Amino acid sequence: MRYCKHCEAKFDPKSQRKRKVGGRINECADCVEDLETETTVKYLGCASADGKMGAISILAFESNEDREKYRKAWNNNNGMNRGKVAALSPSNTPMTGMKFRKVGENFGNTGRRQTEDNLRKKR
Repeated sequence: MRYCKHCEAKFDPKSQRKRKVGGRINECADCVEDLETETTVKYLGCASADGKMGAISILAFESNEDREKYRKAWNNNNGMNRGKVAALSPSNTPMTGMKFRKVGENFGNTGRRQTEDNLRKKR
């Protein structure tokens, strides 16, 4: 248990509510919400498929608005919840003007077998 630096109330820093609202370790959940001291923007993971393995990109955004705008555009453009695959078309949502940085990525292989015969044919 800790005491909040703002209101001096006793709180549990490991409680579900405190973890949800964030803030500093010495701020209770109520003060974090009231004073809006939480400034961290959550990461966004974007998954896609490539061959036999799924791929994921982890992005960090400068604002929650950019994060939400990118998430909506990504889901619209890749056919999320519509039972369709991604396709380029004029109806795709533009994905420009959002400030973010790439935190990590993991891409799979294309599913093609790289045998000695295939490698010899390429030479």
